[in-house]
Amino acid sequence: MLKAFILLFAPSDLCYAGTMMSASHSHPAGDEPVTETQDALPVCGDSSLATIGHAMTRMRLLIGRRFIGRMALKRIGTGLELSDLDAIGVIKRIGSQQEVTVGTIAEQLRIDPSRGSRIVADLVKQGLLERAASQEDGRRSLVRVTAAGRKVLDEIEAIKRETITEATAGWSNEDVEAFGRLYARFTEGLEAQFKRFEQGEG
Repeated sequence: MLKAFILLFAPSDLCYAGTMMSASHSHPAGDEPVTETQDALPVCGDSSLATIGHAMTRMRLLIGRRFIGRMALKRIGTGLELSDLDAIGVIKRIGSQQEVTVGTIAEQLRIDPSRGSRIVADLVKQGLLERAASQEDGRRSLVRVTAAGRKVLDEIEAIKRETITEATAGWSNEDVEAFGRLYARFTEGLEAQFKRFEQGEG
């Protein structure tokens, strides 16, 4: 599983040839080297899979540069940072499925709880988030998006749609629909594989 996961997210030009890998270990003088054989990583032979792998590498670089988030911050013109957008986005993504606390946001963003607390406090001060008591446990403090926060989310969503529209300019409606369906299916497959990977690591 780990081999498959590494290969999936490695740059697409890092392909491995051959069916076996060998490793020679140190040995006493006069003895023959002791060689172990291991299954090699798959050979990149299918051009379609290679194309997908290359596109994933390019997409990873674009995501790493956060260009959509940066465009949103420039257009909104507030004192927000990318981490602020991430925190609001967490509530949007999972808020309808579960109660969201500062700890939830920190866990989802993989940041220290103290940093998550500072981000939330700043967003509350700006009026984009608000605190509320849990319906299940009144002692728990939840975090919710305010009307102003939803306006920011709507702006980000509009920018995202504009970006996708521009990127697919000249495509037929059939191509856009097919791409949307297949891209969602592909992402679901990656999410399932990542979930299995994390469970195996635990």
